[in-house]
Amino acid sequence: MLKIGKYNSLQVARNVDFGAYLTDGEGNEVLLPARYITVPLQPGNELEVFVYKDSEDRPVATTERPFAIVGEFAYLQVTQVNNIGAFLDWGLVGKELLVPYSEQKLKLTRGMVVLVYVYLDDATKRVVASAKIDKFLGNKYPSYKIGDKIEALVYKHTELGYKAVVDNLFHGMFYESTLYKPLEIGKTIHAYVKQVRDDGKIDLVLSGSHDGRVDELMKRITGRLKQQPEYFLPISDSASPETIRATFQCSKKDFKKAIGHLYRERKIVITDGGIRLIENGAE
Repeated sequence: MLKIGKYNSLQVARNVDFGAYLTDGEGNEVLLPARYITVPLQPGNELEVFVYKDSEDRPVATTERPFAIVGEFAYLQVTQVNNIGAFLDWGLVGKELLVPYSEQKLKLTRGMVVLVYVYLDDATKRVVASAKIDKFLGNKYPSYKIGDKIEALVYKHTELGYKAVVDNLFHGMFYESTLYKPLEIGKTIHAYVKQVRDDGKIDLVLSGSHDGRVDELMKRITGRLKQQPEYFLPISDSASPETIRATFQCSKKDFKKAIGHLYRERKIVITDGGIRLIENGAE
């Protein structure tokens, strides 16, 4: 069965002057236009292609890779607007992605970059997009365990932290208190599950350990020490919270945890005047 809006592994059925017809082995065929054929194809050759419908409602295959497929979220740029809706740059030559007016949270205009969900419209069986992303998130309860690795698309900064789309399925949140630096809106990053809440929303951290921010801080402290003369930094757990935050963008509590871990791992020594990286840890 051909999967519209997704990647398909298909076999070459036959070559024609204007391309090659590919089959799914179940009697369904789709044209791969000649412009996508860069090497001679033989019947039986297997190809991975993306399949969508053209303006005449015919399925077409391409070796190009769109910015997002059905079931994914992505930030895409509006290229034009007409009486049907807004069209987005989809990453395919000659094919844009429609956001109908009914699927726009606010009026989209040319040049805007918007977060959308890509889906297959039930009525037309065409691939379209929606900017009303909330209705596509959290429609089932997540089965993650603490520490599970996920992909998070960061999409909004709030007073509490950063909202994210988790694995194209769930609501996620990075709380400010767990971060040592701002996150980039629109970027997809690897993260870890800290907690799944009763409402199905997921608390996230950047590291897989129980206290991810301390792991990250330990790396930054050792990295900073390697850059110092004699691997020494004149700052210790007796320094003021303001000094520690200005130096490492963290709380004094997290700093003390981090250097405590490094000391127990025999990576640093702590003196009244500061901390020093043990020489073999600087290699």
